[in-house]
Amino acid sequence: MRELIAILRGVKPDEVERYADVIFAAGITKIEVPFNSPEPLKSIERLAKCFGDEALVGAGTVLNVQHVKQTANAGGQMIVSPNCNADVIQTTKQYNMLSYPGVFTATECIAAIDAGADGLKLFPASVLGIEGLKALQAVLPVNFPTYGVSGIGPKDFADWLSAGMTGFGIGSFLYQPGASVALVQERAQQLVAAYDAHTAES
Repeated sequence: MRELIAILRGVKPDEVERYADVIFAAGITKIEVPFNSPEPLKSIERLAKCFGDEALVGAGTVLNVQHVKQTANAGGQMIVSPNCNADVIQTTKQYNMLSYPGVFTATECIAAIDAGADGLKLFPASVLGIEGLKALQAVLPVNFPTYGVSGIGPKDFADWLSAGMTGFGIGSFLYQPGASVALVQERAQQLVAAYDAHTAES
């Protein structure tokens, strides 16, 4: 499974499957619907029914335990947050979902890992930078999964992956409300090609 998470911020339930179809067909099998989208639970439920056996579907911008429980009831399998909240992480694990909390500092990284996180969402990655990633790696468990989010596109993949980043969460480059399905398909293919080009070499 490619370590790419498609972030469909702002997607509506009646269109989410059309976008997910082309994203999945391109080879991205992790799809996140942020909670600040219209009726996110309906979108998650639709995606879970359509792709649940083949893709990893979940919620993003999860800020509280109630959202975790609602996502689990909708069939979601992962929780992504912009922050490090131990209660959210621990509740996520109680529901047997994957937990990807947002972190930026070494203190937040270690707190997230101690709470049971499966991977770290380094956010905003464009501000942290590759040198910041390398500095954090000095104190993180070896090979603990890290995902760069915000300000990273396919042209940046090689540098980040070479520095040890595991994968990426891709939002506005891939999808923005009102984008054509054809554009999302093209962008998804660009992301997969860039990711595969580096991982094939390494």
